[in-house]
Amino acid sequence: MKQWIKQRVWVLSILAIVLMAIACANSLTGNALNSFGILPRTSRGLIGILCAPWLHSDWEHVFSNLPILLILSALLITGSVRYYIVSSVYIILLSGFLVWLFARSAIHIGASGWIFGLWALLLARAFTQRRILDFIFAILVFIYYGTIASGMLPGVPSISFEAHIAGAISGLSYALLTRRRNPMIKRLD
Repeated sequence: MKQWIKQRVWVLSILAIVLMAIACANSLTGNALNSFGILPRTSRGLIGILCAPWLHSDWEHVFSNLPILLILSALLITGSVRYYIVSSVYIILLSGFLVWLFARSAIHIGASGWIFGLWALLLARAFTQRRILDFIFAILVFIYYGTIASGMLPGVPSISFEAHIAGAISGLSYALLTRRRNPMIKRLD
């Protein structure tokens, strides 16, 4: 049990340290790193698919994303570290590509797409794997961060609602791709 907890705390700690270190480097360079965000439909913007989730406009942006990212990560990492890492990579890549393909012409940065993907994965997993605990956690996150669903609506020009939608689509698709049939439920053919 001790190794199980230690491994998950280590992964979450590394995640927080990397985000904070990149935020420090970005601050010291006058936010120059933000040019590595996703610039839709440009070859230069493709690198942003990998970089954007780690870049933030300022410290307020970092601290608005970091707690919810860690909470959702902790909820999803409880089952399997591998599942969490693979799902995160999938969500980051697919949501980034969708933003690159369909979003407005602006530099898109921040972990919000990843966050919305993890939230949608948690919620979808509750239905696809019939896990009531995932459903309860997803609803609690929704209640605590009540604006999570409204973040998928256009409104504030400086917020990439496209990344939020792309993240939710990515999380839902990952849940569907990895769903397991419950052997306790009999199929009626």
